[in-house]
Amino acid sequence: MLTEQSLRGVFVPVVTPFDRRGKLDVGSYIDLVQRLVGQGINGLVVGGTTGESPTIHAKELETLIVTARKEIGSLPLIVGTGSNSTAATVDRTAWAKSLGADAALVVTPYYNKPSQRGIIEHFQQISTAGLPVIVYDIPHRTGVSLDIKTVTAIMKMKHVIGLKESTGNITRYFQLARSIAKPVLCGEDELFFASLCCGGKGGILASANLDTNQFVQVYQSYQAGKIEESGQVFDQLLPLIQFLFSEPNPAPLKWLLAERGHIRSDRLRLPLTNISSEGEKIGAELR
Repeated sequence: MLTEQSLRGVFVPVVTPFDRRGKLDVGSYIDLVQRLVGQGINGLVVGGTTGESPTIHAKELETLIVTARKEIGSLPLIVGTGSNSTAATVDRTAWAKSLGADAALVVTPYYNKPSQRGIIEHFQQISTAGLPVIVYDIPHRTGVSLDIKTVTAIMKMKHVIGLKESTGNITRYFQLARSIAKPVLCGEDELFFASLCCGGKGGILASANLDTNQFVQVYQSYQAGKIEESGQVFDQLLPLIQFLFSEPNPAPLKWLLAERGHIRSDRLRLPLTNISSEGEKIGAELR
């Protein structure tokens, strides 16, 4: 199981490769996971939005989890299990545990806009699944903003080991990282270096599917006290990060992964569509 003490460093929410017919490409997935592990990441996230979780069927997700567990050995495996149904989230979290997950990444319930009390009770109920939980706060996707008091209350729960902070508000990040004893991880790739300077313990970074060793270097250099070096490496990564989020994630990411030969196809599942021709022109210099 993942603990709050070991929730540190660079965690990569891996993409889900498909072949040109839209079927799961397990071969590309294994190659991708092996490459990420070889670049020194601190853990892998399966079933996140970067992995197109809304369009992945349960049997496919099972394949992704079991395959990742086999390929990464003892490296922490985090599975996205959140939904806007508390009962479904509990069931899915327990299921992920049975397949070998070390922790669950649980997003704030979306669309039905629960009260702050409802959100607190939602995360409390997940304790019955018996798996450590990382709370995922991303209001521009969920439509729900968490009060600081709500975050603080949830972070006091024994089964909750940390927070993926994706509000994009660096002032809020600083406040949380300084006031919460448990780790706060950056979920906004462009703020990764700034988040470390604010007391963050690492990041769950979609961009780190590419140039992974450089993202790891940013974190390791910072931890070693080489702050200027860390910032310089991060500055080199900024054009990549900005390109990867210039269109809906993970379209640019899959395109560039395919262009570099890391996956066989940049196929996505609707309603997501492939990168535009204009995007390809912009990304050409990053190939």
